[in-house]
Amino acid sequence: MTKKIRKAVFPVAGLGTRFLPATKAVPKEMMTVVDRPVIQHVVDEAKAAGIEHFVFVTGRGKAVIEDHFDINFELDRTLAERGKTKELDALKRDLPGAGQASFTRQQAPLGLGHAVWCARDIIGDEPFALLLPDMLHLGQTACLADMILGYEAHGGNMIAAYEVPDSETHQYGIVGVKDEGGFQRITSMVEKPPKGTAPSNLAISGRYILSPAVFDILETQERGAGGEIQLTDAMITLAKSEPFYAHTFAGEIYDTGSKIGFLMANVAYALSREDIAPAFTVELHKLMAR
Repeated sequence: MTKKIRKAVFPVAGLGTRFLPATKAVPKEMMTVVDRPVIQHVVDEAKAAGIEHFVFVTGRGKAVIEDHFDINFELDRTLAERGKTKELDALKRDLPGAGQASFTRQQAPLGLGHAVWCARDIIGDEPFALLLPDMLHLGQTACLADMILGYEAHGGNMIAAYEVPDSETHQYGIVGVKDEGGFQRITSMVEKPPKGTAPSNLAISGRYILSPAVFDILETQERGAGGEIQLTDAMITLAKSEPFYAHTFAGEIYDTGSKIGFLMANVAYALSREDIAPAFTVELHKLMAR
């Protein structure tokens, strides 16, 4: 039997330099897509998948993320006094339960692999989910929930992927796969392969289910591309002893770490909201007609 996926790691220590000056004082994860911070959308996905413990790997200047996932007594009291029960209930629904959120510091910008390693003592000897907050997955079902169903069926490690044009594979981390009993087993992983050399057009989309064995590998992992400890390098090592499977996400993916991706996410999420979409569509058509 596979162990239940109870915990999820959210690396939120990045500087967000692509959005300066907006991110000089505001963490990029707290920039809003419609009326919810990016990080809240990703936590919502994890909650929908049954995650019980949320582990945030933070850095300097990210204390507002911790405040966001805490009670604001003054705000709650004001909303209650003004009879704004709908808003108050919404705030309560978004909060993790008592003791369900942990925060640890990545004290140096040493890459995604190092950020994951910083969560090792909180995760312990359990398989866990890893969600990159920049990547929003919008579909009929939550990406992580579908991945957990696959994990429960065959175990191992999992990586979410999505199809990109063959001409763009050099811009992404790419996985090669083969069909194995109706599941896609990963046969190779490569970070930004040179044009014409990619093993497939399946790009890694920022959702993972990983064995705790990855922590031992990351502990001694040498620095790779960019002088950082790369998670992909550790996964390649882990794949020599444990199977990896791909989950192809059928929805849309928005990289909110880029300006175009962030703007498109706002449009897509607004159009997916019944309370906003009708009026927003009218205004959008007016703008496009100018």
